[in-house]
Amino acid sequence: MNDLHTWLSQQHHGLRTFRIFQQKLETLGRDDPSQRGLCRLLSGLVGSYVETFDEAPLPVEVADGAYHRLLALVASLDLKGDTSRRLADINRVATCELWQ
Repeated sequence: MNDLHTWLSQQHHGLRTFRIFQQKLETLGRDDPSQRGLCRLLSGLVGSYVETFDEAPLPVEVADGAYHRLLALVASLDLKGDTSRRLADINRVATCELWQ
């Protein structure tokens, strides 16, 4: 996830970034089966956000807030943590929303 965080931190907060991030998650999930569940949850979270605003005008403050929440969420994940830490990460992602 560190590489994804680095990539994400260098991107614009627009929907295109979220779509590309989703593609990167799908690739990571295929390449690293141990991360498949977490990647799928993150992809669903991002996909829900994209679907909500895909055809609608996206206010800058909403896009900026969602981008920073996603960036903070990805930075907080510990892919090498023990089982309880990874489960806590998965549960946190499962209850997260990018827009508020």
